[in-house]
Amino acid sequence: MVDLNDATPQCGRNIALTGHSTNLLGISTAFLASADFNEHPCELHIHGTRETNAGLFDKLAEAQTVAQAGALFQDYMSLVFGFEDEQRLKVDAQGRRRFRSSYLSLLQDWSFDSNNAQSAVLKGWVESRFGLLPTYHKAPISGFTTRAWMEYIQDKMNSRYHNNCIYLQLDLLYEFCQWVAMRFNTPAGSHLTLYRGVNKLTDCVQEKNDGHRMVLRLNNIVSFTDRYSRASEFGDYIIEAKVPKVKLLFFNELLPRHTLRGESEYLVIGGSYQVQISY
Repeated sequence: MVDLNDATPQCGRNIALTGHSTNLLGISTAFLASADFNEHPCELHIHGTRETNAGLFDKLAEAQTVAQAGALFQDYMSLVFGFEDEQRLKVDAQGRRRFRSSYLSLLQDWSFDSNNAQSAVLKGWVESRFGLLPTYHKAPISGFTTRAWMEYIQDKMNSRYHNNCIYLQLDLLYEFCQWVAMRFNTPAGSHLTLYRGVNKLTDCVQEKNDGHRMVLRLNNIVSFTDRYSRASEFGDYIIEAKVPKVKLLFFNELLPRHTLRGESEYLVIGGSYQVQISY
């Protein structure tokens, strides 16, 4: 049997607290966070995102391939949020260069370090939209008075990365991902078998243990890969999970231009998952 003693005491259950009582999805956060939801998922939408960007989704309907849709999406995001070079390099009245937060920069920074300030913004977005609280940021979060929680709050509110309507950018990325999944059935099927390599499970809460199969509450956003061999490069233990497509924020084929392509990476909304552990 795999020794998972690291998971239980350090992540504690006193955060009660799978998440907030409200979210922007219109379903119970407790249900969304449960392993039952993953077995029987329903379609999810962030309130108002598609309606306020109807022009984008009307244009996307003309795309014949995922690549065409991805190019349209990135052009739209560049125009609306000012990612063009001539806009990004503008300076303010004091001659200082203005920094524009970008969903692409957050994805890139996440790939470098899932515990930096940029990654806290991603976790904060999940908390705000899906109602799910993080279980780990630099250390296990076991309560609202812990140092790990305080550092998470400080990092997620960092003004450098929390501007340019960054939450709206992520809303659009999620809705675009779900649109592609529905329109092109990419990835195929309702669920994906994904893998995550870890040395310890200190970013998880162990909720049920039955030998090599168990229910783990994962961090509110977490990286997976669809390659077992790739996952084994990141840890001695391999978490195998069936992930519903409605919990995907990002996957490799979604965009033509991004920095995660070599990782075969999937960014997944967390919660409780029934998983299998191998080593």
